[in-house]
Amino acid sequence: MIGFARNDTSVLGRWWWTVDRWTLAALICLMGLGAVLIMAVAPAAAERIGGLGTFQLAERQLVFLALAILVVVGVSLLEPRDLRRLSVAGLGAAIVLLALTLLVGPEIKGATRWLSVAGVSIQPSEFVKPFFAVAAAWLLAAEKDGHAIPGTRAALALWAVVVALLLLQPDVGQSFVISAILGIEMFVAGLPLIWVGLMAAGGALGLAGAYIALPHVALRIDGFLDPAAGDRYQIERSMAAFANGGLFGTGPGEGTVKTQLPDAHSDFIFAVAGEEFGLLACLAMVALFAFVVLRGFSRVLQERSLFVLLACAGLLAQFGLQALINMASALHLMPTKGMTLPFISYGGSSSIGLALAMGMVLALTRRRVGGGSIS
Repeated sequence: MIGFARNDTSVLGRWWWTVDRWTLAALICLMGLGAVLIMAVAPAAAERIGGLGTFQLAERQLVFLALAILVVVGVSLLEPRDLRRLSVAGLGAAIVLLALTLLVGPEIKGATRWLSVAGVSIQPSEFVKPFFAVAAAWLLAAEKDGHAIPGTRAALALWAVVVALLLLQPDVGQSFVISAILGIEMFVAGLPLIWVGLMAAGGALGLAGAYIALPHVALRIDGFLDPAAGDRYQIERSMAAFANGGLFGTGPGEGTVKTQLPDAHSDFIFAVAGEEFGLLACLAMVALFAFVVLRGFSRVLQERSLFVLLACAGLLAQFGLQALINMASALHLMPTKGMTLPFISYGGSSSIGLALAMGMVLALTRRRVGGGSIS
């Protein structure tokens, strides 16, 4: 890529000189860290799960990450108009798949969140998030720009459909992320605070309802608030891992928590990083996530397009919230929630869904040679 000249008018040449290469580099660094960590945790996870080769999980994840890089680059080549079309079509397909999970999806740990397609497990909710963020941004921006579209009501209707399907699975965490995406986009759009306030009140009522209606939600909240309540095995092992790792860690492959944590390769992979690579490596990881989010906002705030501003705000909020929830759960700063750490945790649907989101951010924040955004 270094060979691209500034006067190169090819598709890749124009992409290289207009895309945010710093954000792209940070994302590749995160994927590299994810590859290292999954190599460290794969043997223990394979032995615990059973029926897998020593490095089979790692091999799968490396394929997912390679596909994720291709998706990030491929999507970042698109124009905003193409992203809108892709998101509307993708959201429609993802909603259909969400509904199908309730009908034919296998029940895993009391929830139906997965579909098996040609022998490959797919979690549709991971694809709903980026498509919803862009589609909702388009509706809100269209109304603000004076088009005869009831954008706010349409976005709220879409939100209600998606959240209802997610809660039926049930998946409270993804419902919260989808709600946060829309709430942030509505706030940035300058809509009356009463709308945002109503959504916040609805979220609080929804959480209370989930606590009452869903035993696993009540168990996690009770376990967080009361040390004597519920099963605290995983969080206790996670905290022990951070304590054992200290500043510099025990060394790659030398940690013991990965042999004791059922979700060490997914929800609690941050604890593996803390034990084997130490506090300083964890802080570097946090800095990379923060850099991607803050860099994205710094670029998009220079935009004149309301659609671009809203879409990037929603996509960056999704990325940042997901990382924050995962790391806070592993550190016992909030009740545990089954949410992957972007590009670090094992998971094909998560990796590709996040690649879609970040590819969209890179596409929307590309610059013209003379300044401004590519439109």
